Order: sequence, then C-alpha cells, then structure tokens
Amino acid sequence: MTNADQRTISFEFFPPQSTEATLRLWRSVERLAPLVPQFVSVTYGAGGTTRDRTVAAIKTIRDRARLAVAGHLTCVGTSREDTLIMARKYRQSGVTRIVALRGDAPKGAGRFTPHPDGFSGSVELVSALARDGWSNIAVSAYPEPHPEAADADADIKMLLAKQDAGATSAISQFVFEAETFLRFRDRAVKAGVTIPIHPGILPIENFDKMSGFAERCGATVPDWLRKAFGNTQTADEHQLLATAIATEHCDQLLREGVPHLHFYTLNNPNLTYDIVRTLGFEAQPFAQVAGGAVA
Repeated sequence: MTNADQRTISFEFFPPQSTEATLRLWRSVERLAPLVPQFVSVTYGAGGTTRDRTVAAIKTIRDRARLAVAGHLTCVGTSREDTLIMARKYRQSGVTRIVALRGDAPKGAGRFTPHPDGFSGSVELVSALARDGWSNIAVSAYPEPHPEAADADADIKMLLAKQDAGATSAISQFVFEAETFLRFRDRAVKAGVTIPIHPGILPIENFDKMSGFAERCGATVPDWLRKAFGNTQTADEHQLLATAIATEHCDQLLREGVPHLHFYTLNNPNLTYDIVRTLGFEAQPFAQVAGGAVA
C-alpha cells in the first residue's frame, strides 16, 4: 500500500480553441490547482494544429497558477526540425517535462504515416529529445493492446524500446478495472521495464461520450459498467455513480502500491476534484498554491 504522504497526482488539460474555452480551461486550473498536483500537462494537436494555443496555455498556467507543466509533442504531420523547435519553445517557457507521443493519424487518414522529414514514431522522437538534453520524458503505455499492436507483448516491447531510447516515465491509456492495469504493470516489470508507469484515469462525465472515446482508443468498457450507468435516472445519480466507481478504482490502485495517478480531466474539473478529495488528498487555498515557486 502506498503511504498517504507518498501519493501524488497529475492532471491533463487540452488547449482552448475559443474565448469561452479559454475561460473554461482557467476555471479548471483554478479548481484543481489547490490539490497540489505534481505536474499538469497540456495536449498538442496532430501536426501542431494547437501549437500556439498549447504554448499560450502552458505560459498562463505557469505564470498564474505557478504549477509545473509538461508539454505534449507528437510526430504527426511535422518535420523533425519543427518538432524539436517546438520542444525548445517549451524549454524557453520554463517547461522541464515532455510527454512524447507518436500521435494518432488525422481523421480519415487511416493508419499513421510519418511526415517525409519527420520522426518515424515515438521511439525516434524520444531518442532525439534525450540527445537534445531533455531528462524528463514521459511516454504512453497500453494496458490493453494498442489498436495497431500485433498482440499484448508488442506493447511491452514498444515500452521497453522507448525506455531504452531515454523515456523516464510512462502514462497509461485509461482502463476501467484496476486489475487490467496491475496485470500489465507486473508483466512490464517482469519483462525489464524499470521506469514508473502511471495509470491514466478517465472520470466518466458522460457515459455515452466516454463509450465512443473508448471505442476509438481500443479501451474495453466492461458490461457491469454499462449496466450500472444504464440504471441511473438523473444527472445527480450519474455524478454520484461516476465518483464512486472512479474512487474505488483509484483506491484499489493505491492499495496495490501505485504511487501516482494521472487524471484525464477533459477540462471538466468538478468530477476529478470530487474523486481526488474523496481519496483523501487535501486542498490548499488557490492563492497559497499560486504564490508558491514553480517546480
């Protein structure tokens, strides 16, 4: 079991695409910053489609909330040079952590195809970042087979390759049963993975939307989960059930020695906040958090 004072959390946000979305992002940061995350991350659209907004969001979060921020990078639709330029922009903004991903193919494009002058995938990207001086590089991990993986062993071999290239941690695709993550973690460790693997947690804000998202990601939605949400009658019942299920899921992970939880917030902070507080994490006044030093 992980001791209470050793447990840490992190949150993922996505960059805003409108003035209203900018306000929503900042409300999310204000709501969750008092929980004192180890870091937060800001996603990065395929081919750099959100590049400027990502950099702006990172700067705002660092300047106004004084949080450690990780910037995402993908290999989709961009050259090696432009990808590394983006990484250096992150560094100039004070970012010390990168989340390095291959990235999904653009809609309608089918399978991932590297840019003619781009990185072939996440292993090559991680290697280039390590050579460029990055010492804190997070990568993805898949407790269930990636949609393009030949089998479950292929995902562990890929994680090992990213570790060998310079990755220092991994964040997993979300799953809805703790045993799925724990079995994967144990198999990865047995295969030689030594970097920490942080489970990705997706609070279920809207079951139907989540189901479509899970299908695209290759994540299993268990029958018991479908039945449970199918029996809810009101928004309040849905919210209470979502909080209870995610809290139990996270609690089981913590009891099995997982020290860190990474929450995919979808810029909807309230459910994540309720789950984290129910797990026993203390909240500080936002003014106190924002007055601290940037990690």
